[in-house]
Amino acid sequence: MEETQPKIGKFSLNYGLILGVIGVIFGIMLYTMDAHTSRDASNTIINLVITAAVITWGIWAFRKANGGFLKLGQAVKLGAGIALISAIISLIYIFFLANVLDPEFIVKTAEAAKAASIEDGRMSSAQIQQQYDGTINMFWVFTIPVVLIFSVIIGLVIGLIDGLILKKAKPDY
Repeated sequence: MEETQPKIGKFSLNYGLILGVIGVIFGIMLYTMDAHTSRDASNTIINLVITAAVITWGIWAFRKANGGFLKLGQAVKLGAGIALISAIISLIYIFFLANVLDPEFIVKTAEAAKAASIEDGRMSSAQIQQQYDGTINMFWVFTIPVVLIFSVIIGLVIGLIDGLILKKAKPDY
């Protein structure tokens, strides 16, 4: 009798949705605290910890559904898939945030970057203004690929680490 293997796509979708919803809840929390344009490192760290926890949870659940076995490639695919689904949900939320919740979001983001650049003191005022104008005019052109690419890379790395820790091959009888 042949065993049926669980589908990686199903687990990626389910846990990607979970991670995306948690991310949106975290984003709404930041918005209500007026911290959604903050450049505070703690927001990034919290988001990364949540991402790692949900991806690990998804890989663990897949391994359990697969009879306790997991290949490294499966873990990497799960990590990337979960992160990709979550990134798509995050982009939908950012679009909603920038167009409905806070129509000044892009300007606030550019202002925060401008203030950080002025404080840093490495760029001339002309370069700072050029960066500001670029942020205002090209926000969506850069945001979409950057969010997708970085999310998938983070998912690949977390999946690789989890896969190295949790991998267990089926014995050859």
